[in-house]
Amino acid sequence: MSEPIPEQDAALIARFSDALWLERGLSENTLSAYRSDLQSLARWLVARGSTLQGAARHELLAYLQQRVAAGAKPRSSARLLSSMRRFYRYLLRESLLKEDPSVRIDAPKLGRTLPKTLTEEEVERLLAAPDLSTPMGLRDRAMLELLYASGLRVSELVSLLLLQVNFQQGLVKVMGKGSKERLVPLGEEALYWLQRFMREGRGLMLGSRRAEALFPSKHGSVMSRQAFWQLIKRYARQGGIDKPLSPHTLRHAFATHLLNHGADLRVVQLLLGHSSLSTTQIYTFVAQERLKGLHATHHPRG
Repeated sequence: MSEPIPEQDAALIARFSDALWLERGLSENTLSAYRSDLQSLARWLVARGSTLQGAARHELLAYLQQRVAAGAKPRSSARLLSSMRRFYRYLLRESLLKEDPSVRIDAPKLGRTLPKTLTEEEVERLLAAPDLSTPMGLRDRAMLELLYASGLRVSELVSLLLLQVNFQQGLVKVMGKGSKERLVPLGEEALYWLQRFMREGRGLMLGSRRAEALFPSKHGSVMSRQAFWQLIKRYARQGGIDKPLSPHTLRHAFATHLLNHGADLRVVQLLLGHSSLSTTQIYTFVAQERLKGLHATHHPRG
């Protein structure tokens, strides 16, 4: 049985989480990850007679080293260290600490992990998988088309409301990370499937019920990210796609295929809603790897 977290530590974690939400508008998923990291650290510390507020640098190092020895990946360790640094900077700012114990702790080296993506032909097979003879199949086709055409995050897609879509101008207003708004063009194909779903599917799905969600679940409520992720996996199997997928697979494909066809990196950054261009630049490496593969396969001296 894991050690309970001291009340003082639990209160500090809650205050820290509230401060992050107020100052930065971080998503609940991100805040939950920070809380989980700090709660795990707090349990480890209390078993050794210490607390978050009273932790020393050597204790934080020992915790990180134990996690690595237990098989934690570098990316997981880097996120944990980021959680610790933010937390202790907050305590310093609030005059709850005189010295930050997380300083001079080096982050683990991270290799460049290229996002998994699909070829254009695989995307076509995925988009064609839903059964268009059913209202839910029309909904799923419209969702997949919109995801690929716009590069939305899955959380942004499932939370879309009717009032966020301008059908006349072919635009969708998206509320992204940090409560930042952006306008994203739909494209003719996605707009066609959206309009078809609105005409032929949405009313049949809802019956007499009313819903503000653009893509309601079969019960009329907002679809969860997990439910949509299960749909993607099912349609991938139906389309004969056996690659490892993630909920962001179509977002990655959107960015990579745009760059493959000559799109400007800064335009892709704006469409994806990235605050930093360096985040978007990962897709240039995906495109380069694709070009290398094509050269090796098709060039007589590849």
